[in-house]
Amino acid sequence: MIAMVEAKSLTVLVTGATSGFGAAACRRFAGAGARVIAAGRRSERLAALKDELGSLCHVAAFDARDRKAAQACLDALPKAFTRVNVVVAGAGLALGLEPAHQARMEDWEEMVATNINGLLYTVRAVLPGMVARDEGHVVLIGSVAADYPYPGGNVYGATKAFVKQFALNLRADLLGANVRVTNIEPGLAETEFSLVRFKGDAEKAGRPYQGLTPLSAEDVAEAIFWSCTLPRHLNINRLQMMPVMQAFGPFAFKRR
Repeated sequence: MIAMVEAKSLTVLVTGATSGFGAAACRRFAGAGARVIAAGRRSERLAALKDELGSLCHVAAFDARDRKAAQACLDALPKAFTRVNVVVAGAGLALGLEPAHQARMEDWEEMVATNINGLLYTVRAVLPGMVARDEGHVVLIGSVAADYPYPGGNVYGATKAFVKQFALNLRADLLGANVRVTNIEPGLAETEFSLVRFKGDAEKAGRPYQGLTPLSAEDVAEAIFWSCTLPRHLNINRLQMMPVMQAFGPFAFKRR
């Protein structure tokens, strides 16, 4: 039987580590003995995570949208954390749910800057080292919105469609290198996601989860961990996951 990857052999960079999927991924990997570099904008949350996870965790406060800051983070890593062989590009957000003709351009620009540019900067910063060492795993956090449109999902869904195609193109570019690429695509998950989307309106944010059991951040973190600890010859290209009570709607028609 081919051996699973030992978590203790992994050094994992996680962006978006201050909440949601990113924070849960940090806890899952560190709990299994991996070294974790937790990156995010909110330094007080990073400090709390460092206190919780201890010596296996190094924290780096920077905005994933800042390309130079992402590279500076890697350049300043302590020796024990320099051989990054897993990156979880988890920084992302949705803003607003208005139709395209009513959406705020500032919201669109922020989603593109975070979900596309921030992801690109993160991946590009670690990829050369992975290829040079002939070992690595790039995990991108996509969404079912990349495949299934919904009203108000306009630019958010488009950014996640970019993530989907970027993951596939990375696989093509990395053929021959022992660097894996996985796109994790969650459906409805209860994190701070909706609170951010509705700009702090807790009542609006809670409505999508009423009457059903959504995915949790821990559910998604477990999928990430599983894909990273499978035998090294095996690559999970895409993993799409939803709550049982979420599915696909029929075609919509508007009679006039």
